[in-house]
Amino acid sequence: MKFTVEQILNLPDMKVLDFQEIEGEEIIITIEKSVNYSTCPSCGQNTQSIHQNHWRMIHDLSWSKKPVLLKINRRQFKCHKCKKVFSEKLDFVDKSKGYTKRLATDIVQQVLNSNIHRVAERNGLSDEEVESMLKKQASQILNINLSQVKKLGIDEIALVKGQGNYLAVLVDLDTHKPIEIVQSRRIEDIREVIAGWGFEVLNQIEEVSIDLWSPYKSLVEDLMPNANITADRFHVMKQVNDELDRMRKTEKKAAMSLEDKSEKSRQLEALNKSKYSLIKNEDSLNEKQKSKLNSVLEVSPTLAKMHALKEQFRQIFETTKSWGDSITQLLDWMYDARSYFPKSLGTMVRWFGEIVGYFDGRTTSGTVEGINNKLKLIKRLGYGFRNFSNFRLRSLLNWHFSINSP
Repeated sequence: MKFTVEQILNLPDMKVLDFQEIEGEEIIITIEKSVNYSTCPSCGQNTQSIHQNHWRMIHDLSWSKKPVLLKINRRQFKCHKCKKVFSEKLDFVDKSKGYTKRLATDIVQQVLNSNIHRVAERNGLSDEEVESMLKKQASQILNINLSQVKKLGIDEIALVKGQGNYLAVLVDLDTHKPIEIVQSRRIEDIREVIAGWGFEVLNQIEEVSIDLWSPYKSLVEDLMPNANITADRFHVMKQVNDELDRMRKTEKKAAMSLEDKSEKSRQLEALNKSKYSLIKNEDSLNEKQKSKLNSVLEVSPTLAKMHALKEQFRQIFETTKSWGDSITQLLDWMYDARSYFPKSLGTMVRWFGEIVGYFDGRTTSGTVEGINNKLKLIKRLGYGFRNFSNFRLRSLLNWHFSINSP
């Protein structure tokens, strides 16, 4: 089945006047509207009186990897009724833009999987044109609807490990999408952004999942009066894992002080490079990690007990069904762990209400980890952005841009 140029072009209101394929360069398609009249935007009167022809070149989607330029006659008409001169409306291109709307949408999709400079080169555009398209699409798409946000997650990300410079990430935990990125984790900056959502949005939020940082708790209590505060279970688990790892280092240091060379060698061989075998979920270990774990448990009764308690703690959050059973098991665990996890236990006592709040709705900010990893990738690759504002737009587009967006 053969297709005409007009069918391939797929601009129903336009007719093709000419088609040129320049060898090794681009395709130029000359088009104009198929009707011989236009409607005056001022008085609504149809007119056929052409005031002048106005030709312009517009970038469109490539054909078979060849750039396409549309040579468009955007005619000017004069209205007989109100005597005003106006240009006919072209739905597929924005005013004063040198590219079609569909090309802009496609360019954004390309940038999400590449970077500005490469996309510009690939499409015969300048970096500035691609960045302009991205900002235009962002302004249309990123008016994020907050009216349905019921569960909010607050977390932070250090884009460069070990150098601070934290960003705060605010996530709709029902849609698993970030709804805002704040340039710092300073509580004043986060407060300003969240307060800007307005009382109606803030009053509808029912639950907020946070890490174990008291300024977040105070912020939620001040701005979201109807929200239950839940301590994110993964941050609670991190407290336990960190204390387990500190004991691993203590045991390793003690082994290095042993005078019996044979015993010293045996213990160090087991303890070296054992961190992830100890703190990783036991049922997720591969065979090599399982073997390393068994070696550690053989040489250190203390680590064996702490590892067993760590796994028991994880199971409370993952397998218990009823709220009452969960609380009972958690209290029993805290009693058993008092000699092994004193620091974690202190944190749990201070945050007990927020920790057990998890068992009400089992809300967690776990999805934020995946979001943070993608944000780090975006920052690391650069994507042509030179400031936070552009980075924010580029990042949010990953979750709120659709190929079918207007």
